[in-house]
Amino acid sequence: MARKIVVTSGKGGVGKTTVAANLAAQVSLRGARTVLCDADFGLNNADVVTGVENAVVYDVVDVIEGRCRAKQALVKHPKFTNLHILSSAHSAPERYISPQAFKLVLESLSPNFDFVFIDCPAGIDEGFHRAIAAAEEAIVVTTPQISAVRDADKVITVLKSYELESVSVVINRVRGDMLLSGAILSPEEIAEILKTPVLGILPEEDEVLLSEMTDKTKAFRLLALNLTTEKKKMFDVTKKYTGFVGGLRRFFRGI
Repeated sequence: MARKIVVTSGKGGVGKTTVAANLAAQVSLRGARTVLCDADFGLNNADVVTGVENAVVYDVVDVIEGRCRAKQALVKHPKFTNLHILSSAHSAPERYISPQAFKLVLESLSPNFDFVFIDCPAGIDEGFHRAIAAAEEAIVVTTPQISAVRDADKVITVLKSYELESVSVVINRVRGDMLLSGAILSPEEIAEILKTPVLGILPEEDEVLLSEMTDKTKAFRLLALNLTTEKKKMFDVTKKYTGFVGGLRRFFRGI
């Protein structure tokens, strides 16, 4: 049976969908049969982020309303052979979808996969609760800015009422130079504020689409390793800002 993990955030703009897509891709590269399910019925752009939007024929509403089976709605990623995408509500974005109906779709897929990642709408409105109801674990994405951490804290408080098996935090868009100077919250401070373990740290870079070879991709590989094993290796965002060359980088950034 699949591990059903919701990827959520307290506010928009923290890179939640990018985190969900890249983490799903890296987990699939480790040999796990993986589904990325878009539960953000308002924006529904997980298929765009993964580059399969032109291949979508059916979505989750089609499955719920009986126009196709759940397997028929899956789009197999052309580069990541173990990764499948389940798109949300292109056919009827205004349609009310109950948490129970959504959960049944994912439960029907669960026996044939190892992981189901659920890309959740930001905030704690109706769509949030629909996505959480289908999950067993949660990953909360935040950035090291205090406003984002406060919003993440509100989400974690709500998640506790669902009695999930685990809740962890991914800190996205961390600038190593600002971390060294104390200009942003450290991962240790964030873990203390949220009283929730940090699963991984992702560096500040332009948003990446799955297969680009960057420091952020390396960080996603560590994140996938931490999720699928007992390891807790954090990407060192400060490495390129230490030593002589790193000092020059910090100087020209004005940090």
